[in-house]
Amino acid sequence: MIQSFIKSIVAMVLLFAFAKAYAQDLPAQLLTKEEAVQIMLENNFGILLANNQVAIAENNKSILNSGYLPSLTGNAGVNYSIDDQEATFQDGNVSAVDGAETTRYNASINLNYTLFDGLGRYYNYKTLKEQYGLSQLQARETIENVMLQLFSVYYEVARIEENLAVLETALDISKAREVRAQYQFDYGQVNKLEVLNAQVDIVTDSTNILTTRQQLRNAQRDLNVVLARELEDLKSADTTVTFINPLEVERFISEGITNNVSILQAEQNITISDYQIKQAKSLLLPTIGLTGSYGWTEGNFPATNFLASSTSTGFQTGATLQWNLFDGGSSIIGVKNAKIFLENQKYTQEQLRQQVLGDIANAKGDYLNALKIYELQEQNVSTSQANFDRSEERFKLGQVSSVEFRQAQLNLLNAQTTKNAAKYTAKLAEIQLLQLTGQLLNVKL
Repeated sequence: MIQSFIKSIVAMVLLFAFAKAYAQDLPAQLLTKEEAVQIMLENNFGILLANNQVAIAENNKSILNSGYLPSLTGNAGVNYSIDDQEATFQDGNVSAVDGAETTRYNASINLNYTLFDGLGRYYNYKTLKEQYGLSQLQARETIENVMLQLFSVYYEVARIEENLAVLETALDISKAREVRAQYQFDYGQVNKLEVLNAQVDIVTDSTNILTTRQQLRNAQRDLNVVLARELEDLKSADTTVTFINPLEVERFISEGITNNVSILQAEQNITISDYQIKQAKSLLLPTIGLTGSYGWTEGNFPATNFLASSTSTGFQTGATLQWNLFDGGSSIIGVKNAKIFLENQKYTQEQLRQQVLGDIANAKGDYLNALKIYELQEQNVSTSQANFDRSEERFKLGQVSSVEFRQAQLNLLNAQTTKNAAKYTAKLAEIQLLQLTGQLLNVKL
């Protein structure tokens, strides 16, 4: 029985030695929050895709895509024919040619310009500009969502790193306790059980460190995925957390409904829908245009033709008027449907407004509650630290058992890790509130 117990202790000591070697890895280089955001903006695939959509919308709103510029086309052609011909002239003479060849050449430059199209292209141009603004808002929404994802992972790395520091401190305390117990055992002051208890606690602390280190590596890889970086280039996070002034937060909340990106997109969609109604109405009006061309033609004819050859060059111009008086009613239906679509956009905006107001109120409550919990956990750490310090003094004097001392140590460890979790929970709640109020990209986190 004793031999089996000793074998277990030896195995645990070996595990501790492995944990000690594993803990000797070089610390990861610090990645600041500012650097993380910069890398995210440059590398994240979702943001890159959103930026390309903005670039497309910017191209679409160009004057080159507006319909305001004229069209200029060049045409050229050649025709060749060979056939047997027989021609009877007015005087009765007959001329017959076998294998008569005819060639014709032509080239021209044609200009078309629309003077008036019922203001259709004017409102189309306005729509393209608004769609460009909408694409910018959509890109902003993507950036905000990715940033929220980034800080969720970034602060998870920071939380685990702080927990790891707490666990390493606990391991140092357990190792010092094991050394003290071994000295006391050597001098006959305590029995072997005190040494074995300390060794068991060392193995427990070492196991916790191993598990936490693996969790840290996983979180660091998750961070690299968001940043589109090399997976194994593991970075350390900044554990410093500051909270925004409460007065500033209240101001953000009061202006939240006007700065929320979803509300701004809804307003942009209403403007676009209004332009689309006017664009649909333009189909009911006439179109007036100008045409012009400069051309050259040349022909070579057989003997049966009055002319042996001909060449002409010249300029032509004209004006056109086209009015679709009745197209079966499709234009009228288009206008009616555009008005209904605008009405739906307004309903969507009001529905979204109610949702955002509710989300902001909930996010505010979650944030204030998380801050309060964090304050309480800070107080709990102070209390647990005082209790541990007192227990440590009494343990050195032999007034408390190793079990009681270990319990005080565990209470402090749990209080510290719970406080760490509460700190980052409160910060993430603040970030979510900033996103809903449209201020996430305007403040330093």
